[in-house]
Amino acid sequence: MVTILALAAAVLYGTADFLGGVASRRASVFAVLATTVPAGAVVVIVVALLGQAPWLGGVFGAEPGSPTAFGGWAAFGWAAASGVCGAAGLIAFYAGFAAAPISTVAPVAALVSAALPVGVAVAGGEHVTAPMAVGGLICLAAIVLVSMPAAGPVTGPQDKIGTNGAGSRGPARRLHGLAYGATAGAGFGLFFLCLKNAGQSGVLWPVAVSRTAGTVVAVAIALTAGVRPWRRARPGLRGHGAGAIALASGAVDAAANVCYVLATRAGLFGLAVVITALYPGMTVLLARWVLGERMRWLQRAGLLLAAAGVVLLTT
Repeated sequence: MVTILALAAAVLYGTADFLGGVASRRASVFAVLATTVPAGAVVVIVVALLGQAPWLGGVFGAEPGSPTAFGGWAAFGWAAASGVCGAAGLIAFYAGFAAAPISTVAPVAALVSAALPVGVAVAGGEHVTAPMAVGGLICLAAIVLVSMPAAGPVTGPQDKIGTNGAGSRGPARRLHGLAYGATAGAGFGLFFLCLKNAGQSGVLWPVAVSRTAGTVVAVAIALTAGVRPWRRARPGLRGHGAGAIALASGAVDAAANVCYVLATRAGLFGLAVVITALYPGMTVLLARWVLGERMRWLQRAGLLLAAAGVVLLTT
C-alpha cells in the first residue's frame, strides 16, 4: 500500500509542478505561487470540514488517528513548520534558477530533498533490506538524472526558465548553483520530515495547516516584491488562463500532500520518501507529451533507473 500511495503522490506532485511551470511561463512566478498555495489550502480545508460533518462521519471517521483528526498542538506545530520549509525551499529553488545554471540547481535540490529525510529514517532505526538499499540508491541516481533540464521544445522559440544568461560562466556560478540547490533541497527535505511528523495523528488538518502556513509566506513574499498578479512574464506571452492553471496546480499539489502523508502512515518512511521523490519524472513526461519538449538521454536513463529502483524497493 505504501508503494501505491507514494507513487500516487509522485504522479500528483509531478503534475502540479508541470502545471505550475506552465502558469509561470504566462505570469510572474511569485504571482503563481501566491495562487497555487492558497488554492491547495482551500481545497484541503473544505474536504476536512466535510469530513467532520455528521452525515459523512461513517465515511471519513473522526476518531484519533483518522484522516480527519486534528492531531493536537504538536501536530499543528509540525504542520506549520512544513509549510514554511516548503515555501522557503521554493524561494531558494526559483532564486537559484535566476542566478545559476539549472543543470546544477535542479539535480542538487532533488538529491538533497530525498537524501535528507532518508538519512533521518535510517538513523532512526528503520530496517532496510539489501534489495531495498540498492533500490533506494538507484532511485536517488534516477532523481538526479531525471531532474536534468530538458532539451527544449521540438519546434518554436525557446521559452524555458533559466535561459537568462545564467548558464555556465565559470566555477563561481556553479558554486552558487550548488548553494541554491542544497538550500532548496534542505527546505524540501525538511518539508517531507515535518509533514510526516504532523501526519502521525491525522492527515487532512495537518495538510491544511501546512498549506495555510505556506500561503502566508508566499503571499508575504509576493507583496514584498510588489508583484502585480498575472502580469505577463515575457513579451509575446499571454497571461490568459494562467490563473486557472495555477488554481489547478494548487489543488493537485494538495492532493499529493494527502497521498504522501497517507504513504508515510502505511509503511516505512524512507520508502515513501524515495518513491515520492521520483516526481520529476512525471513532470518530464508531461513536458514531452504536452509541450513536445525533447528528452535528453540522461532523462530517459533516469526514468528507466526509476522503474528498476521501484521494483527493487517493493521486493
